[in-house]
Amino acid sequence: MKSILFNRQSPELQQIRTLIEKQNHRTLVLWVIDCAPRVLSIFEQRFPDDNRPRQALDATIKWSKGEIKMPKAKKAALASHQAAASVSHDLAACAAAHAMGHVLGTVHVETHAMGLLMYGLTAFVRQQNGVMNEDDINKEIKWYVDRLKFWEVTESKTDRKWASFLLKDHMPNKEKLLREKENLKSSILKA
Repeated sequence: MKSILFNRQSPELQQIRTLIEKQNHRTLVLWVIDCAPRVLSIFEQRFPDDNRPRQALDATIKWSKGEIKMPKAKKAALASHQAAASVSHDLAACAAAHAMGHVLGTVHVETHAMGLLMYGLTAFVRQQNGVMNEDDINKEIKWYVDRLKFWEVTESKTDRKWASFLLKDHMPNKEKLLREKENLKSSILKA
């Protein structure tokens, strides 16, 4: 999507990116599942007959529980991104569909959680015809932060079936590793 409005370096996203880097994989999966309907509604209001982004959210839930395997999940994620391409004339819906692809990708790797934010916030701004003031953006980001803080303390108390690969707690947070790699690259370039 050529008109995404936010990226990992966006100043508005630094607080939540830091918070994402501190989470275990399961917390981020629960968080994106919780937040996804807010973004999905933007797509569904505009294109109620296209269920590909909804199917990506459904596949997220199933994959995270081990009820489907990666190939089926990948197919659903790609279909959501294809839905985005098919509605590229509607920038809000396009961003929302891409966000659902990243929601599903979060089950695979934590770095996709930022995709929910970057595309989800873009969808909200585009829904306002591209005009959303800083206070509105900060309010929206705060909602995401509050939901993540909720799951940060609730994940371990949640009685839920998990896919076996999501039960491995010894794995480092990939978003944190990505930032460390970016910082190293930046310091090398400055030297």
